[in-house]
This record gives sequence, C-alpha cells and structure tokens, in this order.
Amino acid sequence: MPEFSPLSVAFLLFPNVTQLDLTGPAQVLSRLGNTTIHLVSRSLDPVPTDAGFSLLPTDTFAEVASADIICIPGGFGTVEVMQDAETLDWVRQVAREADWVTSVCTGSLVLGAAGLLKGYRATTHWASHEQLGFFGAIPTKQRIVLDRNRLTGGGVTSGIDFALALTSRIRGEEHAKFIQLSIEYDPHPPFDSGSPEKADPETVERYWALINKTAPGRVEKVKSIAEDLGF
Repeated sequence: MPEFSPLSVAFLLFPNVTQLDLTGPAQVLSRLGNTTIHLVSRSLDPVPTDAGFSLLPTDTFAEVASADIICIPGGFGTVEVMQDAETLDWVRQVAREADWVTSVCTGSLVLGAAGLLKGYRATTHWASHEQLGFFGAIPTKQRIVLDRNRLTGGGVTSGIDFALALTSRIRGEEHAKFIQLSIEYDPHPPFDSGSPEKADPETVERYWALINKTAPGRVEKVKSIAEDLGF
C-alpha cells in the first residue's frame, strides 16, 4: 500500500437522512487511505434515518471546524436542514477551506441553500432536479457532475459512483479501481427501472403519489426557502 497524505471527510448527519446517501460513499471514501471519517451533527445523540434505524454521530459542529472533503447526503430531512441557520453556517464554514465540496442526492439542495452552488453545474435526485435552479445552480442531468471543486451525485445509489470518481481524482484511477474491486462493485440490477426514462408510466406515477403523500408541497416549500434566503 503506498504512503498517502492524511485526509479528513466530514459528512453532515441530520434527522431523516437517507442513510445510503451517506453510508455508500462513506464505505468507499474510508478506503482512500490515511483517512478519517467524521459523521457530524448538532449533538452526539443518535440520529434517526429514513430507513427506521439511527446512526451515531462521531463529532459535533463545534468539534469539526474544517475538513478536506465535506459531503452532504440527502433525504426528506433536507427541507428542515435548509431552514436551520446553525447547520447552514457550519456547512459554509467547512466548505470555505475544503478541497472538495460535495453532495449526494438532495444534499445538493443544502449546498444550494448555503450559497455554495451559485453558477455551478450540479445534479440531484431526478424528482428534485428543477429545485437546484431556485438556488442559482445550473441543473445538469447526469449521474455525477463535476464543476471545479464541486462534485455532486444524483439519487441515492449514485453515492458509490460519486465516491469512486472522487477517489480517482484524489488518489488516482488505479486506487479507485482497487476499491471498486475490494467492495465488488459490479452492479447488475434485476430490473431496468432505475430512472423515470426507463421505468414504466405506472411505476413513475406510483412514485409521485408517494411523494405527494409523504412530502406534500415540497417544491413550493423549497422555492419559498430559497426566496427567504435571498435567492
């Protein structure tokens, strides 16, 4: 194993986070070599995820003031995060000195609310894509979008692809390939229904019905948040 320079990665942890947005890339980035992973939250209390179980933070906002990489996962809890001044201040503070400012899924909306995507191309979950424009970002329909030191991933499972792409840029392609092999990331999904373009209309309609039930008026809420923040 080559000698690697030390790295620190700070993931924001918040209630109703989509845990795979975080744990997928965390598993990959933990193998960057000589790397410390921080799961950062307001307190050290267990944080409930949208999967019905909790994750334990490793640090509080006060304990992690900087990191080489900051990553914001997504989930239904991002709406509350975008309205929380303390959390947005922490994101801005860490992003100011970070080499890489990143997100997975709707975590990009949090970066947007923090003012970190103005004029940057970015992506997010397909169902929230248009909302990036509320914060001055340039919505770009790709699974991974790199614009200068902003690297954003699309919905949920893109977090693994995103982390491998980031690894390649930091440690080189050979190390990224080594990690891909080590986690046997060789996906062959049993169905080809992973995007609205590929899914049948009934499945897409069922998804939108779920969103409208569990998060009614979400688009309007996010737009209102952006307006309140001065975008």
